[in-house]
Amino acid sequence: MLSDFKAKLMEVVRAVAPLSAAAVLLQFTIVQAPSELFIRFIIGVLLSIAGMLLLFTGIDMGILPMGRYIGAELPRKKSLLLILAVAFAMGFVTTVAEPDVLVLSKEVEAVSGGGFGGQALVYVIAAGVGLFVVLAVTRILWQISMCLILTVAYTISIGLSILFPKLVPLAFDAGSVTTGVMTAPVIIALALGLTAVLGRRSSVSEGFGLLGLASIGPILVVLIVFGLFRL
Repeated sequence: MLSDFKAKLMEVVRAVAPLSAAAVLLQFTIVQAPSELFIRFIIGVLLSIAGMLLLFTGIDMGILPMGRYIGAELPRKKSLLLILAVAFAMGFVTTVAEPDVLVLSKEVEAVSGGGFGGQALVYVIAAGVGLFVVLAVTRILWQISMCLILTVAYTISIGLSILFPKLVPLAFDAGSVTTGVMTAPVIIALALGLTAVLGRRSSVSEGFGLLGLASIGPILVVLIVFGLFRL
């Protein structure tokens, strides 16, 4: 346990070090920010290391194993409706708790002057992820071609982008922020658990791709919902 914790600490430090080093170099050569601000930056780096360490340790200890267990248990219940309902719920609730999604929603609400409700945007993004997690799980169960689904999904998203060009930046940012530290581990673990039980193909060919497919959902849902009701 202690060795794993130390290894995770080194991973976090290596991840944060390049950004910290760049900021320190700029501070002493070009930027020269006020001392108070620079000290706050150093404190912020230390707090970020502590927070990331606890977060990643928690993900490895509990979230990933539980996600795999849920994914492995669902097929044994022999209920397609239950599998799809749990898939939607897992995609929805993890996205609602995703820090990147919350940051995006707050910034959008602030910049738009309340034109886009932050909480509404969170739920729209979460619904998009949930729906496409369901689609991705269906693909695993019925062995539907990933290429076919991606082709259709991106064709529709391009068509909607042409119809609602003002929403394109927001929609694609909404898709990108769903691949964060909360959503990604849960969805990947769920998929790997499913494929481990079904065992029709390798986990590489069936268990992955679900996260990429799920990130298309917010793009389409944001374009449809805000395009139809706001433009």
